Amino acid sequence: MAETLPVGKLDMDFLAALLEQYARTDDKRVVVGPRVGEDALVIDFGDRFLVAKTDPITFATDEIGWYAVNVNANDIATTGATARWFLATLLLPEGQTTGQLVETIFAQMSQACRSLGIALCGGHTEITYGLDRPIVVGVMLGEVEREALVTTDGMRVGDDLILTKGIAIEGTAIIAREKADALAEKFPPEFIARCQGFLHDPGISVVAEARLATAQARIHAMHDPTEGGVATGLRELALASDLGLIVDEARLHILPETALLCAEFGLDPLGLIASGSLLMALAAEDSPRVVEALRQAGIAASVIGRVVDRAEGLQLIRNGKPEPLPIFERDEIARLFEE
Repeated sequence: MAETLPVGKLDMDFLAALLEQYARTDDKRVVVGPRVGEDALVIDFGDRFLVAKTDPITFATDEIGWYAVNVNANDIATTGATARWFLATLLLPEGQTTGQLVETIFAQMSQACRSLGIALCGGHTEITYGLDRPIVVGVMLGEVEREALVTTDGMRVGDDLILTKGIAIEGTAIIAREKADALAEKFPPEFIARCQGFLHDPGISVVAEARLATAQARIHAMHDPTEGGVATGLRELALASDLGLIVDEARLHILPETALLCAEFGLDPLGLIASGSLLMALAAEDSPRVVEALRQAGIAASVIGRVVDRAEGLQLIRNGKPEPLPIFERDEIARLFEE
């Protein structure tokens, strides 16, 4: 009997094989097509590129409409593009959906789109059999000048790796929102509220830092680590560029609130869903300027490692000693929800 697959992203090798067999295209206008680690599709529109992205929101229910807009806008931003148009498919649970719930999700999407200068311009909404929570599947379209395009596979040996804000920001917010009752037994209300507020401060959007960084220097690659955490995001970057990475764990900033929640539920922050962090690869001589510009704008950033030849593999320097970068078969938050 065929073995069932676990909750979360597909195994990278399995997905790569599927894309190779079923998603190849001879369309010359497809500049960046489907491949593991790439954040968005890029299509040649003559004087500029159209950039397209789709991503669902499945773990979070609170502010789900706001989530959907921002996580899709993030992946447009990692290409150096500007998000312009958003479509959404709302799949809502039978027997639980009220008119107020639907309107709330629409209002959240509208507010998020307005804040980023995006047009909410289409989609589909239905009550769906078999669901126990709302699901929003977003599609974001953007555009970028041809010479300004950034792709995930653009890393070069010797590049510095920059990480903004801290890891598992999104995971911290989701845990605090979805497990508030359990947390209330051990943590004060102000702590839980602060963790829930991570959605907006430091925030899961990376649009501002992507724009600022690309204005300061030529960024070779950008990636928005999401499901599977920063460890999976780093692995996707390396796979896309066919290169190795050496990352210093001591430089991976973990906010105190994140550390406490992960300790409480026995989760590894390296594998916890991580929207809100932006990974960038760029020439080592350019990284101090970009880090300083981000810090001047109030966005924490630091160099966490460097890009090396593929033969050196994916290394995590832990307590001064190299070890393989951990692999997470599924996101830590999926494990939490299952438990």
